[in-house]
Amino acid sequence: MDLVTLEEYSYTVTFIAYGIASLIYIVYLGYKNENMVRIATLATIVGLITNLAFLVLRWMISGRAPFANGYEFLMSFTAGIAGAYLVAEWKYRYKIIGAFVMPIAWLILAWIAMKMPDYSRSATNLMPALQSNWLSIHVATAMVSYGAFALSLGTSIMYLIKQSMENSGSRSGFSKRMPSLDALDDISYKFIAVAFPFLSAVIITGAIWAEYAWGRYWSWDPKETWSLITWLVYAAYLHARFTYGWRGSKAAWMSIVGFIFVLFTFFGVNYFLSGLHSYGGS
Repeated sequence: MDLVTLEEYSYTVTFIAYGIASLIYIVYLGYKNENMVRIATLATIVGLITNLAFLVLRWMISGRAPFANGYEFLMSFTAGIAGAYLVAEWKYRYKIIGAFVMPIAWLILAWIAMKMPDYSRSATNLMPALQSNWLSIHVATAMVSYGAFALSLGTSIMYLIKQSMENSGSRSGFSKRMPSLDALDDISYKFIAVAFPFLSAVIITGAIWAEYAWGRYWSWDPKETWSLITWLVYAAYLHARFTYGWRGSKAAWMSIVGFIFVLFTFFGVNYFLSGLHSYGGS
């Protein structure tokens, strides 16, 4: 079996594993079964292993770091999400969070299957602008930061749902099994606090790469502009928390808005705006 076939299999297994994990975690919302949810955790681990195997195989096939196009970045993004979730599950033991995080990874893989034709997913030679180690560092830091931001999105949504249920006087088992509001707020904050320095590194390494590729550190390209906007949103989140004590629903909404900008920085810029980064969508 050749490496290209193995790469295709690794994508398929990752898609199936994340799908199984997402489904079981969602079922777990209404039907508490610890044996069942262990299968979801195992599926997530298997999916992360095959996700990383995909990146290794792509590296072996292309002879370069697997971070040069939209397909490779999205596969890195899903690995970051699954990795962030498994860290959160190991540290906090709240498996119910998986219902709000793992579907994000699966939906990204579904987007690849529906929107990226085979020719755009094949390993190709790099254009000169992409032949830089700074690109690899740039995307690797994005993988970590975006994965952690996705985790904070999930816990922020959970916060708002639980708060709404408590305010309405709901005493459902679902509400009781969710982490406390303080715990959800704390988890979201901690993952944003970890992700933010990596997002800063994304922008810095991107500027260095831009100088190498195009002879200038900053050109107000749409990708650069929206990356900066995303950074400012999360910087405002941290500033408001430290300076004004913003917690609870205000912080949760800022986390959600921040991740919307994360998604637009990739999907919106790559597919709807033109610029130096337009090739990133292919």
